[in-house]
Amino acid sequence: MMSVKLIAVDMDGTFLSDEKRYNRARFLAQYQHMKAQGIRFVVASGNQYWQLISFFPDIVAEIAFVAENGGWVVDAGEEVFNCALPHDHFRTVVDFLHTLPEVEIIACGKRSAYTLNRYDDALKAMAPLYYHRLELVDTFDNLDDTFLKFGLNLPDRLVPDVQAALHEALGDVMTAVTTGHGNIDLIMPGIHKANGLRLLQQRWGIHDAEVVAFGDSGNDLEMLRQAGFGFAMANAAAPVKAAAGYRAPHNNEEGVLEVIDKILKRETPFA
Repeated sequence: MMSVKLIAVDMDGTFLSDEKRYNRARFLAQYQHMKAQGIRFVVASGNQYWQLISFFPDIVAEIAFVAENGGWVVDAGEEVFNCALPHDHFRTVVDFLHTLPEVEIIACGKRSAYTLNRYDDALKAMAPLYYHRLELVDTFDNLDDTFLKFGLNLPDRLVPDVQAALHEALGDVMTAVTTGHGNIDLIMPGIHKANGLRLLQQRWGIHDAEVVAFGDSGNDLEMLRQAGFGFAMANAAAPVKAAAGYRAPHNNEEGVLEVIDKILKRETPFA
């Protein structure tokens, strides 16, 4: 039986409770045991790198981040990879998105994220929770940054139709993935969490069979299928549960930490 060498966690709806918290004392104690057993810890999220590091102030210099849905990979403060959306693709995407009146756009760059001044106050209040670096601009023209992905905010009921429309119009240049309530990410094809994890695994010499991954949304599917142990949260969407071989308790019940205890004690299915 291969031992576990890497634990990868999605954040919203997975590692974090709905209040966007986790049991820090419990996790940091577990993390010391993980280090002693030679297990790597990776945060794999659609969220911005600058936001993700704020959750782990004590260990940010030691752990790895697959941020922006795989668009930016950082290991112990060292950049491993970032994608870069070609300028003409950026324009094509923005021009099409502007034809969808109910979609609010966040362009996600390395230096900052950008959204439009004219959008609703509700977006301007919500976005900084996920984008710790966010600039309000009048237009997406002439932004000087390396772009990794787009985050789209829209009414929940429109998500299936808009996802289909995006696939139809932009399928050659971007992949539309659901990330939770009323949110779609547009990511470059093949640039997803599983790809980011693969780059880290190559760096560390870790096989898929030695990886445990946790997720709850459509942007976790590739990662959960690739990992030897793919855990869908009890609160996960149905397609995610179908893709994952294992179940973790609810995100509001410290589900990830419950499973980490089993890993550390080498209990089933890790025996």
